[in-house]
Amino acid sequence: MGRGSSGPSTGAPAPRGSLRQRLDRLVREAAKFGAVGGAGLLVNLLVFNLVRQVTELPVVRASVVATVVAIVFNYLGFRYFTYRDRDKSGRTKEMSLFLLFSVVGLVIENGLLYTATYGFGWDSPLQSNVFKFLGIGVATLFRFWSYRTWVFRALPGAAAVGAPTGPVAKGGHGPAGPPSRQRVP
Repeated sequence: MGRGSSGPSTGAPAPRGSLRQRLDRLVREAAKFGAVGGAGLLVNLLVFNLVRQVTELPVVRASVVATVVAIVFNYLGFRYFTYRDRDKSGRTKEMSLFLLFSVVGLVIENGLLYTATYGFGWDSPLQSNVFKFLGIGVATLFRFWSYRTWVFRALPGAAAVGAPTGPVAKGGHGPAGPPSRQRVP
């Protein structure tokens, strides 16, 4: 096919490259989220076990205290490490949404521990740690989705990086070469 033809080779690399870029960004984001989350997991479990050792608080209350400490730790890590390149306007809204989704995560995490402890009577230190860990895992899936979707939103221009522009983006046939990065008024 010639240079000006509209064969299957025109436009095919752009979606693949775009998908590859989005996947690479998602993997990097998940790795950073995992690094902060892993540190937050350690903070959560250490505070949980420390509170259980030095106080007489019941297991779920000790867990809630540990989760709150981890939430504060994680916010700082997410805002200044994982999502430092995200939109920083509207901090009050960001913090409000973070707290809202964190509380939902707290309920998920500690609801599992509560069910194991008071529903099934599994309350040995080992069982409490296992169910605390499982609760954190389930809540982490929810938190990852909610934080990246609602709290630490991508800047408008960052979402379009790597997306085709011009006639190809609108369903038409573009030139044989890569689409232009310059905007036409």
